[in-house]
Amino acid sequence: MGGGPADRSGVLSRYERLEPGERAEVSATQQADGRWLAIQYYRDHSGAPRRGKATRKTETAAKKAARANVDKALAVGGGVYKPSTRFEIAVTDYLEEVRALVERGSRSPTTYDAYVTHADRHVIPAIGDLRLSELTTGRLDAFLTKVHRTKGYSTAKTCRTVLSGTCGLLMRRDVLRVNPVRDVGRIEQGRKKAARALSEEEVHTFLDMLDDSDYAKRKDLPDLLRLLFATGVRIGEALALRWCDVNLATGVIVFDGTIVYVKGAGLVRKTTKSVTSDRILQVPEWCRAMLAERYVGQDPLAPVFPNSVGGWRDRSNVGRDIRKVRGKVFGWLTSHTARKTVATVLDERGMTARQIADQLGHARPSMTQDVYMGRKVTSVAVDHLDRLIPKRRKAGGEDDNTDQKVS
Repeated sequence: MGGGPADRSGVLSRYERLEPGERAEVSATQQADGRWLAIQYYRDHSGAPRRGKATRKTETAAKKAARANVDKALAVGGGVYKPSTRFEIAVTDYLEEVRALVERGSRSPTTYDAYVTHADRHVIPAIGDLRLSELTTGRLDAFLTKVHRTKGYSTAKTCRTVLSGTCGLLMRRDVLRVNPVRDVGRIEQGRKKAARALSEEEVHTFLDMLDDSDYAKRKDLPDLLRLLFATGVRIGEALALRWCDVNLATGVIVFDGTIVYVKGAGLVRKTTKSVTSDRILQVPEWCRAMLAERYVGQDPLAPVFPNSVGGWRDRSNVGRDIRKVRGKVFGWLTSHTARKTVATVLDERGMTARQIADQLGHARPSMTQDVYMGRKVTSVAVDHLDRLIPKRRKAGGEDDNTDQKVS
């Protein structure tokens, strides 16, 4: 236990030379039952005298536990850290800052969940017991190098983000003068695979496969994939689409949300990750007609592509369903392939990187160019995407070539 008020009788002299936030040496005595009681006197940040204590089987363990309890007591509420404070305390405080940002809508709940998971599984078990005075570039570099070697690029990258954020917090609390993470070695991903897109003929072939698959139709994949090829939106953005976001008369769609899984809450519709990701797209006529055919008076807030009980669909489940029906010919295909295909088609048709970035919801055209090869209402792409998809087949197997008008 720690942080309780001290017995002032006969012990005030122990605090005479302590500044707020400082502590005396820890002492330990063996009890009648053989266990050790360790006590450390300190002054909290308001100057009040207090003591932390702990009981353990050995003297060393009792002293260590008492120091840890005082560390926690002094760090509660973002108090002043000491050089002897354990790194775990600072990591926990940093994660609380991130959680507060999530509550204000400045961070995604999935980002917070990822940080907590990586901190609990990798950062704290490996280096959580380091004192803040022991945080050196060399120690953190050795930790990240091992994580990169044993767990991979993505895990190492997230661990580095947690370390950097925590050390940034310590700089703001005047514990560190520089961020030791700044000079750790680069975490290299290795050579990235080139973005692979479908040709126009392959798009037709793949969608024919979906139309012929009872499983694909039962999982509502043909229409969902058509929307992806008509827009280039992310799978989470497509699954977050509500009927109130669709103008069936004009074919204009607002994409301003995505579906994520949040621990303790399940599937949640949240805003997109950036202002640039929020966009209004004009879809080709064949896509407008497909959506009009799906609409049978659903609630405006209902998902356009719901699960079997009318709720939000899990994008992981959709990815699994695609893998089941893509066959050997398209064994490499994912939902993101549609996004890359749209970028490639528009690039081949002569659209600028800025126009393509606006279609995909990228803030930087360089991102579009590097990985995949509008601002607000983007209709310039419609003419290029209009012929990408053939008409859907009717139940009898014939192509539906009739024009559909929706009021």
